[in-house]
Order: sequence, then C-alpha cells, then structure tokens
Amino acid sequence: MALMTKKKSPSIQTVDSIIHARWIIPVEPVQTTYENYSLVIDKGHILELLPQNKCKKKYTSLIEHHLDTHVLTPGFVNTHTHAAMNLMRGLADDLPLMQWLNEHIWPTETQCINYDFVYQGTELAIAEMLRSGTTSFNDMYFFPDAAAKIAEKAGIRATIGLIMIDFPSAWAKDSDDYLHKGLQLHEQYHHHPLISCAFAPHAPYTVSDGPLKQIKIYAEELDIPIHIHLHETSDEVSQAVSQNQQSPIDRLYDLGLLSPLLIAVHMTQLNDDEIKLLAEHNVNIVHCPESNMKLASGFCPVGKLLAADINVALGTDGAASNNDLDMLSEMHSAALLAKAVAADASVLPAHQALQMATLNGAKALGLDSITGSLVAGKAADIIAIDLHNSECLPIFNPLSQIVYSSSREQITDVWVQGKHLLNKRQLTTLDIESIKKNAILWSEKIQGIFNKK
Repeated sequence: MALMTKKKSPSIQTVDSIIHARWIIPVEPVQTTYENYSLVIDKGHILELLPQNKCKKKYTSLIEHHLDTHVLTPGFVNTHTHAAMNLMRGLADDLPLMQWLNEHIWPTETQCINYDFVYQGTELAIAEMLRSGTTSFNDMYFFPDAAAKIAEKAGIRATIGLIMIDFPSAWAKDSDDYLHKGLQLHEQYHHHPLISCAFAPHAPYTVSDGPLKQIKIYAEELDIPIHIHLHETSDEVSQAVSQNQQSPIDRLYDLGLLSPLLIAVHMTQLNDDEIKLLAEHNVNIVHCPESNMKLASGFCPVGKLLAADINVALGTDGAASNNDLDMLSEMHSAALLAKAVAADASVLPAHQALQMATLNGAKALGLDSITGSLVAGKAADIIAIDLHNSECLPIFNPLSQIVYSSSREQITDVWVQGKHLLNKRQLTTLDIESIKKNAILWSEKIQGIFNKK
C-alpha cells in the first residue's frame, strides 16, 4: 500500500518592499506595458515583476505600496546638467548663447562661485530633479566635490563631471590642477554605489589639444566617459573652421576622442558625413531640445541620428538656460520637435522618447547594467506617476499619457536603489525650507552684484 505524502505549499519570501501598480512600463522589453503588476524590491534591487495575484502568493513585506492609479517607470536619467546653475535661473533670458555667457553667466560665476554656491545650488537642483522624477544626473560644473557631497547626502545617483577648461577659476588654477583634482575626486568615489565620475572638458573652444589628449589617455585607462559640449551653435562651428581649418568634430576625431566613451552634448549642427562618422565610432549624443530652442542654437537632427543607430539620450542643460530640470517636459518637447524637424509624424514615438530619457542616458554613462530600465537584478530606481486626473483621462495608452499629457506634479513617489526619496510629493532626505531660504539669499547677493554695475 503506497504511503500518502502531504504536498508542501511553497514558502512565502519576505522582502524589503513591494509596489503594486495599475501599470508598469519597464522600457525593456521595448513597447511593453504590464497591467495590475507588482514590483518586488530587496536589498536595493529589483527582485521580480509579476502579476499582483501571483505576487501575493510568493512575497510578503512590511512595506507595501498600493498605487492603483499610477504607472511605474524607470527613473529619468538627466544626461546633461549644470546643477548649481539653478541659482542663476532667470538671471539672463532671451539672449543669444555667447552674449548670455560673456555678459551675464561668466561674470556672475567670477564673482560668486565657491564651494557653498555649488553645494547649495546643486542641492536646489537635486530637490527639483527628485520632484520631477530624475533618479540619475550627469553634471558638469566647478567644485565637483561639492556636487558629489550633496548628491551623496540626498541619495540620488550622480555622475560627477571632472571639469576642464584652459583658464583659471576658483576651483583650479590651470589644466594640470583641474586634472589633478579631478583624478583625486574619481579615486575618492571610485567604489561608491551611487556616485561615479566622467571627464568634463567644457567645449572644444575652451579646451586646447594638450589637455584633451591627456583626458583621452586617462578616460581609456579608467574606463570613464568624456562629457563635452559639441557643435552647439553654427557660430561655434564656423569660428572653429576659420581658426583651425576643421570642424570641432573633425578635430576631436584627429585627437582620437570619437569613441563609445564620448558623450557629445547638443549637436545641433551636423551634416550627413558627420553623422556617419559619429555612428562609426559609437559616439553617444545628448539632446537638450528646450535649452537649444530657448537660446536659438538650432535643432539636433534626432530622426537622422536614430536612423543611423546612434545612442541619443536626453538632458535639460542648466536651469539658467532652460529654465527648469523637468525631464517630462523635455521628453514632450523632444518628441514634438523631432517630428517637426523631420517633417514626419512617426519620428520619435512615445516609447522611444521614454527610452531616451531613461535607458539611453544610462547607456551613455556606462550605467545601463545598473539602471535605466525595470529589470530583475537592476537597481530599484523607480518613479510613480499618477494618471488619475482630468488632464490625462481617458487612458487608452498610459505611455502616450506620460509623454504627451503628464506634468511633473503628477510624480508622487521616487525610489533610488530602493530608498524612498520622494514619498507622496514630500522629499525624505532634504530640507526643502532650508533649500528655499538659501536660494533666496543667493538671489539677493547676485542681484546686488549687477546693481553695482
């Protein structure tokens, strides 16, 4: 007679937290939307995405979020910022780039830039970015040690630019000093879970060949990106051709800088041969549509770049020229502008715009194995967007609502590496009242400088 054995019920695993959402758009696989799904977080990483009814049988947690009207997406990757320039928001509007820089921005920086300015300006920017759904940003500015310090305190993921320019500043006296301090900072954060570094030579017109050659050598040795403004305006290109008999892109090619490590920002002035060259060398491009439109810099040919299989990410630029750090708005502008430039309504559809704002940015920064999509094993860098408002109803396609109808005020919650940094619109690691107070004090100081002129 056979013995009857009792079938064991599967054990329920206890995890750090679970988010139950109406929709999840993971970015990978492409054009995928899960409905009535759960996202399981453990030890700062995504453990699994699965239907809610299955999740309840497999996992339990003391922390469960029920977001019945929300869509979860990867956190945005803002791939080009000058975060501390938030303290110059609205200082000099409606001016061409070089007049804006020469007569307003650079004089203000000469008078004001110090460690506290960058720390407090970056803190203001991080507060705005978190409340706008950005979980990772790529920065370029003076006193990168200050930016790294406040990013670490806030708990946001950051790629800190090791700034390089030919002329002295409050941060460094010459190119050797910039390089030395940058390498020290990279060494300090080399193994940090959230803070990484990239070389950040400002632009071909502010950095000479010698420092660029040094940066190339160190970037390849350390395997970190090179983040640079490139072909931002027609004047930049024409002056370079007049002075050097070659375009900035050709110059960087001769210096050996065109490579998968290069993050080229703006790129509004490109011909077909240059696009082919960029594709051949797997250069990453960051599109900043709102800053480019505001400064009348030109239009990045996004449709052609994507057709050439070039990785194109999104950035806001600094708040002095945008004037915000709102990646939802940037996606919206990018999608519409690409269609207008290409005269083709099918160019840059919603799913591709979201990919540019998330996974493509992570890829440019060398972080796509860590963040940029909601995949098991990746860091739990997640945002929740509430679509239950009259401006987003009815909902036929939540992805379309995100790109074409939503605003950043609908972003209710943000997690970075599983830590809840924005909880029902409230920041959990930053003191917003102190941040606002510091911003007002700096505005008074800057205004005083210009009143003396």
